[in-house]
Amino acid sequence: MPRHEKERSPRRGPRSSRSSLAPGSGSSVLHRSLVVAVALALLTAVAGLVAYLTREEVPAPAAGSVPETRQSAPAVPSPSVPVPKGGAVAAPVKTGDPVEFAKAAAKVLWSYDTRRLSQVEHVAGLKRWMTAEKRYADWASVADQVPDRVLWSRLRDNAQYATATVGEGHFPQAFKTALAADPGAITEAYVYAVTVTGRQSIVWTGVDAGSGAEPRSATLAVQCRPDRACALAAVLPTPAP
Repeated sequence: MPRHEKERSPRRGPRSSRSSLAPGSGSSVLHRSLVVAVALALLTAVAGLVAYLTREEVPAPAAGSVPETRQSAPAVPSPSVPVPKGGAVAAPVKTGDPVEFAKAAAKVLWSYDTRRLSQVEHVAGLKRWMTAEKRYADWASVADQVPDRVLWSRLRDNAQYATATVGEGHFPQAFKTALAADPGAITEAYVYAVTVTGRQSIVWTGVDAGSGAEPRSATLAVQCRPDRACALAAVLPTPAP
């Protein structure tokens, strides 16, 4: 089945060799390290992330705190994402809550429709979710979630599309613990780490028509400054518990 490599289903088929979880190379690695260092400066206690974070110098934090209402989010139906017109990628939700925004963003990242959009159109739709602050925007980590143009074309030959449901979103425990010890460590960039879980369903046609589904999990870096709506900053290399 001509599918993106991160999507697994019961059937076998051709897969892309591209890894959406692997950091980029060259200067993009350095930039991504800076962005993730800002987003996860408080997650250095999480095993497996320490080496990644220490690639770049972590910016010094300022004073501030996280509102109590942002500490967690219960398992609820998927966020209300604006209904796209003509198959377009949904518009960013307008909210100041990083957990609610991350859940909506994850649903969009896990959804695509090769029948209605080209790869270029899909990517353009995702860019609308990104923060305008280039210092904290790691577009490469988001673009890595999308099949490249060649693979997209193969998926389109089979009219493949994916939908997603979101079950739960929360701040990783290490993030909350460290932030409680140093409440002022968030206001330099107002970038929050949010882990989202859900489920992705995929359908394709052609000779071997079928469908598949799998659970999904991702940790997103979300920027929510007090004076503006939240925006996506990055998709982190691995989900944080």
